[in-house]
Amino acid sequence: MEDGTVDTPEELLAKQHRKEKKDLQAKIQSMKNAVPKNDKKRRKQLTEEIAKLETDLSQKHEEELEQLKATTDTKSDKVEEAINGVETMKVDDGNQEEVKQPRMTKAQKRRDKKAAHEKDRENRIAEAEVENLQGVRHQEGLMLAQKLSQQQLQIKEISSDGHCMYRAIEDQLAQRSKPGLIMSVKELRCGTAEYMRSHADDFLPFLTNSNTGDMYTTDEFDKYCNDVEHTAAWGGQLELQALTKVLHLPIEVIQADSPTIKIGEENDGEAITLVYMRHAYGLGEHYNSVERLKDPANVEDS
Repeated sequence: MEDGTVDTPEELLAKQHRKEKKDLQAKIQSMKNAVPKNDKKRRKQLTEEIAKLETDLSQKHEEELEQLKATTDTKSDKVEEAINGVETMKVDDGNQEEVKQPRMTKAQKRRDKKAAHEKDRENRIAEAEVENLQGVRHQEGLMLAQKLSQQQLQIKEISSDGHCMYRAIEDQLAQRSKPGLIMSVKELRCGTAEYMRSHADDFLPFLTNSNTGDMYTTDEFDKYCNDVEHTAAWGGQLELQALTKVLHLPIEVIQADSPTIKIGEENDGEAITLVYMRHAYGLGEHYNSVERLKDPANVEDS
């Protein structure tokens, strides 16, 4: 600082949080600018994406504050214990027994306060889980189950690890028991990236820089395709569009509160069916596979 003083860890963290909030607001503004005002569907998705970004940042800041407070409390406890140790050594043997009597130190008060805070936090989490039974996640699950049952289908859970869309397609292909159609997640990602690279003009207009709102440059598009191929980057409608070309199969995506999205209908063959969930996990968006609806009577007998 200009006056020569040194910022405390709390002040440094507060500065970092202010900067991150400012950066997020700039990013959000760019995202808003990149979506046409008359595109109601995309604007709705954008609102949900923004809410998720703000929630994630708020949670991150809260965890960092708690971590800093825990570190500070630990240091304070050690200092106080050291001081108490010195005081004990100064007392004569005749009063030693009295000194050893339990007393409520500031450090103990802080520990008790922290334990109470943790218990309160756990209670709030438990209450939130109960409330969620009537919340959006539960309602989404009910709506999807009803839609799927009309087709004699049910959700088949896929792990949430960034590869969920590709894992759901991998599962759909495996259920067909046709060796020529079976592909791993790695093969699906590789095929998707390769098709996108070789048909850049079909995808570039839909990819924009979140900071500037400008269409991706060639380098940015190359990085995007590399991430598709080599990382756990989430897949979306662009990747599904590429996959219909790679697999020569149509893909349908069932959603709770929106019409089913059908991609690659020009392809023959049985459609790959995915379930898109907006509120499945804390991270939000998620893809699951489907399977034939099981007969409850047969499940009970098995």
